[in-house]
Amino acid sequence: MYFFLLNLSFLDLGSIFTILPKFLANSLWDTSSISYTGCAAQHFFFLFCATAEYCLLTVMAYDRYVAICKPLHYGTLLGSRACVHMAAAAWASGFLYSLLHTANTFSLPLYKGNALDQFFCEIPQILKLSCSHSNLWEVGLIVFSACLISVCFICIVLSYVQIFRAVLRIPSEQGQHKAFSTCLPHLAVVSLFVSTAIFAHLKPPSMSSLSLDLVVSVLYSLVPPAVNPLIYSMRNQELKDVLWKLMAGCFSKIINYPSSSL
Repeated sequence: MYFFLLNLSFLDLGSIFTILPKFLANSLWDTSSISYTGCAAQHFFFLFCATAEYCLLTVMAYDRYVAICKPLHYGTLLGSRACVHMAAAAWASGFLYSLLHTANTFSLPLYKGNALDQFFCEIPQILKLSCSHSNLWEVGLIVFSACLISVCFICIVLSYVQIFRAVLRIPSEQGQHKAFSTCLPHLAVVSLFVSTAIFAHLKPPSMSSLSLDLVVSVLYSLVPPAVNPLIYSMRNQELKDVLWKLMAGCFSKIINYPSSSL
């Protein structure tokens, strides 16, 4: 689990550092420009991190399934070599998918200007600048994307169906609580990642507006990578105790702060 969490942390950092530095630089220098090559690189690396993270979350669901449903076979099914192979497959899938998508997207001629209504190079915004209809490559990539997303989602759902069935058969409440505490952080991360991405790309056109699109893009591009470490770290009792003490200290200072008078 910690090996997969290490990979997930690298992908989260990659997602944030792909978008945030350029956005902050443009804000500081009061500009909104990005080079064509820089846009393609940003598009590639963000798509690479997002796709690899989704595949890795699928692998982590299988890891939780084996740990809870087949604990005696965990060392055999998920040894160090198997973990490395599955993590490498997730990274390779993200690289291949982002390479194909970036090559196809930036091969389209842009006839409708070069202004993106977004704070980073997002796929739908780039495609809006091209008046050419979807070619065979684009249709093939859409089908491949749908298949990849569906297969990963079905694997995650099936894993958790088996996990919940196994947990509910545990006779002791302590054992059930321990199993649920192991799975809930991962389930929360998956739900946040999938729900924000689905809402961003499948929301009705009637709901589309510049401000809403910006908020939704922030939700699915920056919030999940930033929140993931917090969700997983809350399993650490020492960290939770420190956070509670910090919050209690801040609250007591606010209450006891002497009121000022004119």
